[in-house]
Amino acid sequence: MTKPVPPSWERLDADALRVAHVIAETLTTPVRELGAQAARELLASAPSDRPLTPLDRVDEAAVPTRSGPRRARLYHPPGSTTEDPRPALLYLHGGGFVLGTLDGVDEVCRAIAARSRWAVLSLEYRLAPEHPYPAALEDSLDTLAWLRGSALDWGIDPDMIAVGGDSAGGNLAAALCLHLRDGGLPLPVSQVLVYPAVDDRFSAPSWTRFADAPLLTAADARWLWEQYIGPGRRGSVDQYAAPMKAGSLHGLPPALVLTAEVDPVRDDAEAYAERLRHDGVPTTSIRHSGVFHGFFTEVGVFAKTDAAIDAVVRHLRGIAATS
Repeated sequence: MTKPVPPSWERLDADALRVAHVIAETLTTPVRELGAQAARELLASAPSDRPLTPLDRVDEAAVPTRSGPRRARLYHPPGSTTEDPRPALLYLHGGGFVLGTLDGVDEVCRAIAARSRWAVLSLEYRLAPEHPYPAALEDSLDTLAWLRGSALDWGIDPDMIAVGGDSAGGNLAAALCLHLRDGGLPLPVSQVLVYPAVDDRFSAPSWTRFADAPLLTAADARWLWEQYIGPGRRGSVDQYAAPMKAGSLHGLPPALVLTAEVDPVRDDAEAYAERLRHDGVPTTSIRHSGVFHGFFTEVGVFAKTDAAIDAVVRHLRGIAATS
């Protein structure tokens, strides 16, 4: 007997519906039942021998952090030289704080670097449940500090560094900005938040309306969050774990917030964008219709992915032009 299609799938465009069926055939057991290790093995992306966006130079780096060296990958835009420092985006991958790899965001990082002319540093931060909060945030903070300190060695302008990420990575980018602001430290020039996970209440309408959305269901999202915050901390985390808890968002860097229509996280992310605007932060928010959580990194799979990357590129170029 064929399993009925969730009603929310009727809102998907042709690309997204096709991919949703493939995911349903592949991911027959929910992530929360698979567990971290099995889910990583099943969903890991293999490196491509022929990337869709070739670049002249991509460097592997070992970033020194308080927990030891962390792998990172630096994508240089075409024509980069140390004599002409470029702006850079520190990119933090998604995966619910439990999943995600450098290879999984390789294509999107290449595309951003090539189109924006910004360098992109992609970080392999520590994952939960082995390393719960605040491990991933600490890795992100340490990596930004390292990037600023060694920027000129890599042909990067230390005063033109933005942060961004998708899903869990969007959470980390937002939290990083809050942490630096509260500590009186230099802020990134911008934050690029792609369907960021910013609230731990799971109470917005989209959590019910799109509970059975492809790839990320509401139940799996809750499980992933529990792995991140660790046992016994539900409801007691601070604003650096759940940025929506911040008393004020005033003084944060200009933001671009991208969301997917069919996504449990959607309403939380859009509410965060509205709070940023209310608190005086220049913010652009764009909802991409007909797609679900995870579409942003699937270069060459969704037509809407290309449009979303172009939005990021326009934003970064605008930041560079006005800085």
